[in-house]
Amino acid sequence: MAQNASMEEFEALLKESFEIDTPQENSVVKGKVIAVEAGFAIVDVGYKMEGRVELKEFADPGEAPEVAVGDEVEVFLRQVENSKGEAVVSREMARREEAWDRLEKAHSSDERVDGAIFGRVKGGFTVDLGGAVAFLPGSQVDVRPIRDAGPLMGMKQPFQILKMDRRRGNIVVSRRSILEESRAEQRAEVIGNLAEGMDAEGIVKNITEYGAFVDLGGVDGLLHVTDMAWRRINHPSEILTIGQSIKVQVIKINKDTHRISLGMKQLEEDPWSIVEAKYPLESTHKGVVTNITDYGAFVELEAGVEGLVHVSEMSWTKKNVHPGKIVSTSQEVEVMVLEIDDAKRRVSLGLKQTMRNPWEVFAEAHPEGTEVEGEVKNITEFGLFIGLQGDIDGMVHLSDISWDERGEDALQNFNKSDVVKAVVSEVDVEKERISLSIKALGGDKFAEATGNVKRGSVITVEIKSIEEGGIEVEYEGMKSFIRKSDLSRDRAEQRAERFSIGDKVDVRVTNIDNKTRKLGVSIKAREIAEEKEAVQQYGSSDSGASLGDILGAALKTDDK
Repeated sequence: MAQNASMEEFEALLKESFEIDTPQENSVVKGKVIAVEAGFAIVDVGYKMEGRVELKEFADPGEAPEVAVGDEVEVFLRQVENSKGEAVVSREMARREEAWDRLEKAHSSDERVDGAIFGRVKGGFTVDLGGAVAFLPGSQVDVRPIRDAGPLMGMKQPFQILKMDRRRGNIVVSRRSILEESRAEQRAEVIGNLAEGMDAEGIVKNITEYGAFVDLGGVDGLLHVTDMAWRRINHPSEILTIGQSIKVQVIKINKDTHRISLGMKQLEEDPWSIVEAKYPLESTHKGVVTNITDYGAFVELEAGVEGLVHVSEMSWTKKNVHPGKIVSTSQEVEVMVLEIDDAKRRVSLGLKQTMRNPWEVFAEAHPEGTEVEGEVKNITEFGLFIGLQGDIDGMVHLSDISWDERGEDALQNFNKSDVVKAVVSEVDVEKERISLSIKALGGDKFAEATGNVKRGSVITVEIKSIEEGGIEVEYEGMKSFIRKSDLSRDRAEQRAERFSIGDKVDVRVTNIDNKTRKLGVSIKAREIAEEKEAVQQYGSSDSGASLGDILGAALKTDDK
């Protein structure tokens, strides 16, 4: 009985020994490092089982492995015995289980965790969080996109867990959120030490078309291009380079957005303080064209003082021309100060005012009646435009082209580029208008011919042509037409065929029309006037003498 009892106790103890000492596969067990050799640590996990673990599995993120003989470590038992009679163990898998427990606690309490970036994958990087592998999206690496992540690889640093799923084995972390938090704290501290109006030093970090970003020691401020200098700056790169150290003044600090506005020109004296005294109205100065627009050109009088020459003040004669065809950038020009608006910091300048009004110059050199010559620049329905000295035009109205032809007909005799002569008839300087006359070149023939002729005068004309309705006659080069009814007081004599071309006859002037430049003449009117005059001179029909007697007496008197 005693012997049987001993056997039972031994079996029970042996069974208990197996249950206690034999570890369960796929679980974390404790072991002791009994040797370190050839890049491996030999770990005794009990029940005379040993396993090999690569030394790198004992390394923390970004650090060298630390393991020594006698260290107690936890490993994951994957298999009790393999073909070599060794236990298959993994420190990394044990660390992973341990890490997940630790990371879940950190995530729930929103704490940071340490890790190291060790690989690059699509869309981001892999991070070792002390046994667990996490995904770091590219957008969460830094506050700004980085071109080279090489310096960050393998470096131990803090990360923030954004989300994790143990069942799927997914962890997403962020480095950017920690940098932003740190940066916000640093920014708040730096901003707390700044005040509007104070001077500061900074480093130019970035340059854009509208300004430059300046690092003030952990916080960036914007230096707008308009605050870089009192003079016009077309692009910040004209005076700044990245990495340059500059002095600035804090213009404004937005407490809500923490935006800082900086200025450089505020450190210098404002040239506008002496503009009115230095540039009085109507004074002329030399300046340099800095910019040309559709509406005019900007001219710099001195650094920081710039004025606008409006397109309407650029030329006396070039009215509808782009300013770029009159002046060019960097050209030195002479201008006149027309207006100063101190509130708007605006100077209005004139370019044409530095030159004499060409219409005044023309009027002085060409009084009315002066003969001029020029090229036909344009032909319109109401006349000709003739190019004159001083790059100005004069106009010949339709009515001033010819004495004899209708204006529309006379206009057909001219073409563009024809060189013609004309007489100045009027110059209106204010309206910038010059009236010319071509027909006045030979003088006013009608006025000359009719100068000594009055209505009722008797003149001698020459017959030029015989028409069915009358005769055409000429007096001093001026032609008139006598209708049949005016050829004689006697109806029987009102026949055109009784006259011959070249005959000279006396006629009475019945009308002088200066507007139509026509001379009205009549043989009938002359005869009637002569009869009336004879009656008055030699008597009347009441005296008993016949009209024939009176006319006969008058004729006899003429013969004597």
